Amino acid sequence: MMSTINFVEPGDRVEVHLPDGRTLQGPRGASAVEFLKVIQPDSSAPFVGVVVNGELHELTYPINMEAHIQPVSMADSDGSRIYRRSLTFLLEAAFTNLFPEASLFIDHSVASGGYYCHTRDREALSAAELKSVENEMRRLVEMNLPFLRREASIADAVVYFETQGYDDKVHLMKYRRKPYVTLYTLGEHVDYHHGYMVPSTGYIKWFELIASNGGFTLRFPRRHEPTILADIADYPKLLNAFRQYGDWLQRLGIESVGALDDAIQAGRSREIILVSEALHEQHIASIASQIAERYDNARLVLISGPSSSGKTTFSRRLAVQLLALGLSPFALELDNFFVDRDRTPKDESGQYDYETLEALDLLQLGDCLQRMVAGQEVQLPRYNFQEGRQVSGDVVKLRPGQIIILEGIHGLNPRLIPAALAEKSFKIYASALTQLNLDRHNRVSTTDTRLIRRIVRDARERGYSATQTITRWESVRRGEKRHIFPYQENADVMFNSALVYELSVLRPLAEPLLRQVQHSTPEFIETKRLLAFLEWFLPVEMEWLPDNSILREFTGGSSLKDFKVWGS
Repeated sequence: MMSTINFVEPGDRVEVHLPDGRTLQGPRGASAVEFLKVIQPDSSAPFVGVVVNGELHELTYPINMEAHIQPVSMADSDGSRIYRRSLTFLLEAAFTNLFPEASLFIDHSVASGGYYCHTRDREALSAAELKSVENEMRRLVEMNLPFLRREASIADAVVYFETQGYDDKVHLMKYRRKPYVTLYTLGEHVDYHHGYMVPSTGYIKWFELIASNGGFTLRFPRRHEPTILADIADYPKLLNAFRQYGDWLQRLGIESVGALDDAIQAGRSREIILVSEALHEQHIASIASQIAERYDNARLVLISGPSSSGKTTFSRRLAVQLLALGLSPFALELDNFFVDRDRTPKDESGQYDYETLEALDLLQLGDCLQRMVAGQEVQLPRYNFQEGRQVSGDVVKLRPGQIIILEGIHGLNPRLIPAALAEKSFKIYASALTQLNLDRHNRVSTTDTRLIRRIVRDARERGYSATQTITRWESVRRGEKRHIFPYQENADVMFNSALVYELSVLRPLAEPLLRQVQHSTPEFIETKRLLAFLEWFLPVEMEWLPDNSILREFTGGSSLKDFKVWGS
């Protein structure tokens, strides 16, 4: 029997379908938060956003037609960004209420959960002043003020930012492709923030301000415990690495993305690249000199860092500098010390976990290293990945003037090698510690920089789509948080592989890959966010990029790709 199909007037009710198969019905035009109140769990991960038919939206988004919706909580990556962005705006509004003549800058992230902040146009906040800012934030939270969103023309936004003295935002808006920008209002305070907000200040319950390193840290929960502030640890070495990069930016006269775009527009691309690369080379040469000075007591160099930090190119450039100082590096591959597959630990999903420290034969590694440093002949292992077992490798003996370079994710873990040997090693942490932000209130995430690097490299070297790389990224980040970040302060020195111009070079390579991600996939939300982020950067051609640049590890064309220094 044929069903009857005919036109009808829309009803005043609408259905939304949840991921678990249940369906809710409510008034047409009701906001997503009204629907989600029915299922908000009495748990430690509050909802702060929503995905409607595959698109990320704020909780205030009206549901005007039948839809599939998925709540986004503070335990999700998008949810944590929404919460932290809203918290940053809350801080900005409270600070401006109390110190209208001063400038607040949100600098970089802190591993235990927070952003390092500092002020300009005045002395650093005293303990009493910092407490007054936190109290003002809590007052605004208690009032449960709405974050009001509106679209403004670029011209109107520029006029407003000029009146506020936000020169960095004025410069940034010049390169906005769309004719409008989304502005948020909190009380009397108006600003641009790159991304979505929670509906109101009442959602922002977990934060703290603590004085640190001449500024202060805005503390917030991490994803795995979204309503708990983790214990904060000192991070002087990481802070020094960020400050050094900030000094580099000042030398270049580029302290925000708008200033970078201005420089590119003015034809300064070659100068920026050459000076940035010279600063890298200068730092690598300095690290090599420090290793040479400690050669008698440090014959082992340990290098660690997260994915897509440029560790491979850094290690080879360091080797070149060591050769120039009369030291011959011997590259020891940590992967060859894997235990046989039947002894390899498994992760929570039952898969072999090659990232855990227990996947390595630590006794064998320690014995080989101690004997090599002592100048003895050593039979090294070689791991056969097809068979999943160790076989005999090369027989080696270090010559006078040789130094071992060991690169791996566990390089800074104190359990990797015997304590007596660790005391005689030189430890390096390498990462892309981005300091260049969109403007004083909109950070550029170091994680985003590394992900874009990896998308470009995976497509060129492994044939992976952007979808595949984004899918794997969450697992990569879990491994970093577990095995790398907790030990970064164990380093003797940190190398910041970030380059001020790199996203302008990567943009023309990354955008076509990201645009191939299908709308219907879970990875599309991340793709859309990355594309919107890259739009702020004017593109730069690769022709002036040196062939030994860290960036060449991702774009291709590196002269160091096949560079090796053999120990025999």
